[in-house]
Amino acid sequence: MALDKGLENVAVHWPRTNQYYDPVAPADFVDFGTIADEPGIAAPTGALALHIAKTGTVRATAYTELVDLLLGLDGVLYATDAAAEDEDPVIDPDGCAWIAGGLERFVEGHKPYGDLVTFDTVAAVLRAAVASGRLAEQQLRWLDQRLAALRDDAGNAPHWTFARTELAVLAGFYRRCADRGFAVFADY
Repeated sequence: MALDKGLENVAVHWPRTNQYYDPVAPADFVDFGTIADEPGIAAPTGALALHIAKTGTVRATAYTELVDLLLGLDGVLYATDAAAEDEDPVIDPDGCAWIAGGLERFVEGHKPYGDLVTFDTVAAVLRAAVASGRLAEQQLRWLDQRLAALRDDAGNAPHWTFARTELAVLAGFYRRCADRGFAVFADY
C-alpha cells in the first residue's frame, strides 16, 4: 500500500468489459458538491462531498475501522473477500447497497447522540441496537470484544471523530453506486 495515497474507493462500471474496470465519470456524482455549500455544514463533510463530486472516489482510509466495526467484518472497504474470491478488490453493487444500508442505519441511530461521532458514541449506538435484537447477550459479548480490540495497549480508544453528516455523505456515495449499478474498486 502506498503510504502517501492510502485506500481509495473508486466508483467503476460493473461488470468490467475488458482487463480493467472503467472508472465512472465524476459527472455522476457532481450533485454531491452542493452539500459543501449548505449553511453550517461541517468542514469534513464538505471536503468529502467535494472530493466525491470532483473525482467519483472516496479516500476511504479514515473510515475503515469504523465501517468494519459497524458491519462486523474486517477489510470491508478494502474488498478483501472479493479479492480472495475474484482476485480483484471490488465491491459489487449489492455490496455497495449493504455498506450504504449499514451506514444509513447507523447515521439514523446516532441522531440522539448529536452530530459528533466518537468511539464512545459508536459503542453506545451499537449496544442499543444489539440489546434490542435476538441473542442480545451473545452479541453484546461479541461487540465488547470488537471494541476492546480497537483499543491500544494502554486501553485508550481510537482517536477518530466524524461528523454524522460526513457519514451520511459516505453512505450516499455507496448508495449512489448501488442504485446506478456501479461497483467500487479498492485502489491502494
